[in-house]
Formats: sequence, structure tokens, C-alpha cells
Amino acid sequence: MDPSIEDYALIGDEQTAALVGTDGSVDWLCLPRFDSAACFAKLLGDEDNGFWRIAPVGADRCTRRAYRRDTLVLDTEWETGQGTVRVTDLMPQRDQAPDLVRVVEGLDGEVTLHSVLKLRFDYGSIIPWVRRADGHRVAVAGPDSAWLRSEPEVRSWGEDFGTHAEFTVRKGEKVAFVLTWHPSHEQRPPLVDPYESLRHSVEDWRAWVARCRYDGPYRDAVVRSLITLKALTYAPTGGIVAAATTSLPEEPGGVRNWDYRYCWLRDSTLTLGALLAAGYQEEAEAWRNWLLRAVAGDPADLQIMYGLAGERRLPEFELPWLSGFAGSAPVRIGNDAVKQLQLDVYGEVMDSLSLARISGLSAQPDVWALQTALMDFLRSHWQQPDEGLWEVRGGRRQFVHSKVMVWVAADRAVRTLERHPELDGDLDGWRALRDEVHREVCDKGYDPERNTFTQSYGSRELDAALLLIPRVGFLPPGDPRVIGTIDAVRKELDHGGLLHRYSPTDSDQAEIDGLPGSEGTFLVCSFWLADALHMTGRTKEARELFERLVGLANDVGLLSEEFDPVTGRQLGNFPQAFSHIGLVNTAMALFGEDGAG
Repeated sequence: MDPSIEDYALIGDEQTAALVGTDGSVDWLCLPRFDSAACFAKLLGDEDNGFWRIAPVGADRCTRRAYRRDTLVLDTEWETGQGTVRVTDLMPQRDQAPDLVRVVEGLDGEVTLHSVLKLRFDYGSIIPWVRRADGHRVAVAGPDSAWLRSEPEVRSWGEDFGTHAEFTVRKGEKVAFVLTWHPSHEQRPPLVDPYESLRHSVEDWRAWVARCRYDGPYRDAVVRSLITLKALTYAPTGGIVAAATTSLPEEPGGVRNWDYRYCWLRDSTLTLGALLAAGYQEEAEAWRNWLLRAVAGDPADLQIMYGLAGERRLPEFELPWLSGFAGSAPVRIGNDAVKQLQLDVYGEVMDSLSLARISGLSAQPDVWALQTALMDFLRSHWQQPDEGLWEVRGGRRQFVHSKVMVWVAADRAVRTLERHPELDGDLDGWRALRDEVHREVCDKGYDPERNTFTQSYGSRELDAALLLIPRVGFLPPGDPRVIGTIDAVRKELDHGGLLHRYSPTDSDQAEIDGLPGSEGTFLVCSFWLADALHMTGRTKEARELFERLVGLANDVGLLSEEFDPVTGRQLGNFPQAFSHIGLVNTAMALFGEDGAG
């Protein structure tokens, strides 16, 4: 049976993350960072590419699993004929080295379990040398070293090049395993107490969640989304990765497989808004500060995405030894979309910095100088075609959403000067630019016969990003063109009550993005539809759609990038920050901070 993306749960330490399946197997873990090479890559290959499973002997899927309330600590339970057992998985916030902690607890009866650990460094391609040291097992290959500390006795190597333990727990008994990574040329880091780590992790997560201002309907879904965003944050820099994975397919067996372990500027305003609305000022400042460092430099060199610390070079290549998730090859590392021109990111950066200033985030030097430099670039380049929000690989176009976001950039610059006349800037020139862009979009990007804006100038295709027109203030929600666009997008991009991001036919998609095949519905687009319906007075429909979207999360509340309404399966990289940002923002819009709506 092929695996399902929704079978996985996330654990992490705010520098990297692991995916744990319903069978008790850790099938994905990159160390020491989100974008490092994986030491468990079974997710994208098979058992020979690395995994770590702890489960009752002969058992398959667990009986139940759940995160402990308001934490990222995962409990997985099995009921067997001999008794009931729980495996608790976590990655405590690191002091020095990353640790994966697994605690096994007998709940009833007497259960025999099997632990099998296969470390495979460099995305499952390198079998390490394993030896005993200080009573533990240490695996070494090239720059990587990992220590396994196990309370049950383990045996190493053998014909499968794995480390095994078979042990029995009775009611009330606990045993623990800790896997710790460090550079092979350094001394072993200090040992952590697994039980103290568990206690502190629960306390720390609950203290963090207690800061959340939202206490309305769907609180659990909102909190789970906020925890997920926190887990996808690279704590040393404040950058937030788009997802914890690479190459999970947008179509089973297809080639639309991308590396999402980087930070996209497209998410910036929506992320900042979600964090601020939920009461997480510190995290919002960290994200804003990452943004400022990443985009510093020549405005002509502004990229659509960056590495965790703002790295600019993210070369794309393939790993031929991995067969891909459920046979969906190729597996890609890096992302060539980093080279694209996407004019919308200028608007997103300007909007984010404007929101930060309005929200009272601490002032940073030279922010306004950066913004004026961005505006100088846009003034002379805004009429260029680009690859657009969706990073198409089928050639540049005059995308309407990109032009709308150019308008946003000019609008936020004008509004900032109007609020802060002490700042230097070309107020009249930016007003003129704002008006010129607005006129052009309404003239060239609008189809009066169908009463809808279109994906690009002169095209008939639609784009779910057009739903953001009222949200960014380009036109008021009550404008007939806005209502017509919402209705047209809702009708033409619909698939089972959810939205594709653009034309769902294979031929149209291939022309737009230069790739064969198709993809699932894009979850954040359906959240945008709920927002647009609410803004235009159709709040009942918006809430019904929101309720359905919340129901698409897996059993532990996680959403991927896309969803297939026919098979009921999640698609794309997982968990997806954009989807969870959409959930938080839509919940805030529909129900408000106090839940009153």
C-alpha cells in the first residue's frame, strides 16, 4: 500500500524537523538544519534510505495518536492482544546539538516492541560506520556523526546494516532512546536527560501557547497552526521555511516536485499579519528582521526566496538514487525558481515593512532607505513581464497579480509618507505611479465581457491570486469588478468545492508553467476565497468553506500544500506554512480575536 502524506506528524526543535508515520517510523529528518541532507530519507525512497521505527512486534498502524495539548510532543499508542503501549516523540529545543528523543511507556499489560534504526547520511546514500563508545552506539560517515543512547540493549550492524533492539515493557514502565547528531570532527555534545527534556518541552510549548490572543471558535485548529509555524521557524535567524520537506508530489507519479525548505518573500505580509494578530510580537519582529537582512543590497537583486540565514544561492539538482514519494520522481534539492523575476515580491516587502511600522515593531535603521531604493527600482522596471506568484516555468507574462502588488508597493510608500511627513520621498511621483499602475491593470487586466480580472494581460485564464485584490486595497470589496472576479474564480477554478490556483486542465497548465501533468487544489487559495466571500458580505458561505478546510487537516491537525477532492488525499510538501497561515488569518477575519465574528 502506498504511503499517504497525511499519515505523518511533525516534531521539531525550531532548527530542523522530523516526520513520524502512523506506523511509529521516523521517515524524514535533516540534520542539523531544515535544509541539510537527510539522515532518514525513507519518505522519498525506501527502508534502505534510512528510518527509525519503534513499534510493537507484528503491529502495523497505531491505534491512535495525538499531540499533547498545546505542544509539539507526539504520543502514539498501540493496543495489542498483550497490552497497550505508548511511544512519545519529541525534539527538545537544543542547547548545542539536535536530539531526537523517543520514550516508550507501558500503559497496560505487557508488550514486546522492536526498534530498528537505519542511519543513512546524505539523503540515504551513505551507510555510516557504527561502533561502540562509552556504552553507546556512534555512527560516523564523513562530516556526520550520530550517537544512539538506548536504555534497552541494542545490537548493531548485521546484514541489513541497522541497529536493533527487542524489549518488553509492562504497565508503568518507561524506557528511552536518544539520537544526537554532531559534526564528526567535534567532541560528543553533553548528554540530555530524556525524561527532563520531555517535561521541559511540554512546559515550554504550553507557556508559548498561553501568549496566544485568539480564544474563539476553532481555537484548537488555530493553535495547532501557530505551533506548526513556530516549528517551521529557524530560531537562530527568525526565517520561516515554506515546508519541512522537499519533493512531495503535487500529483501522484508526477514531476511537480519541489524543494520547499527555504524562506519565500511571498509569505511575508501574510505571515507577519498572522503572528501579530495572534499576539506573537517577538516572532513577528524576528521574521521582519530576517526579511531586512535577506533583502539588503541592490534592489535589482531582490530574490523571491532565500535560505534560512538569507543565503542567495540555492542551486537545483536531482537525487537519482531516491525513487520519490510513492514513486514520484524526480527528487529535487535546491530550487531554480530563485533565479526568477517576480515583481510581486516588491509589493510584499513594502507591505510587510509598512505593516511592521504601523504595528509598532521596534524601529530598525535604514528601513526607509531600503524602501525608497525598492521604489526607485520599481519606477523603471514595473512594466516588465515576470514569472509571477506561482513561479511558472513556461515563460514570462504580464501577470495581473504582479501589477496589483506593484500598486501595493506604491500605495504603501505614499501612505507612509502621508503618515510620516518627516521622511524624505517622492510623494507626488509615487502617487503618479500608483495611479498609472491602477489604470493599466483596470484597462489591460480586466475582461469587461466576463466581468472579471484575468491572470495576465489579454488572457482568458483566471488566477486564484486575483482574490487578493480587495484584501490589499486595490479595489473595495463592493466594487462590481471585485464581486465578478470572485464569482468567476469560484466557478472556473472549482474542483469539488475547492480551488485550483489557475486553469486546471493539463494543456493550459503546461502552457502556463511549462510542465506536464496537473496538480491538486491549492489550499491557501480556498482560504483566500473564504476571506473574499466574507469581505463581500457572504459570511455564512465563508464560514462553511472554512469549516470544510479545517476538516481537511489530518488526524493531528496538519495541512499540506494541496488536496485532491477525488481521492481525499493531501498533496505537496508538508506541513505547508502557507496553508496554516491561511487558516490563522481566515479564522481571525471570520471570528475576530474574541471569537465574536
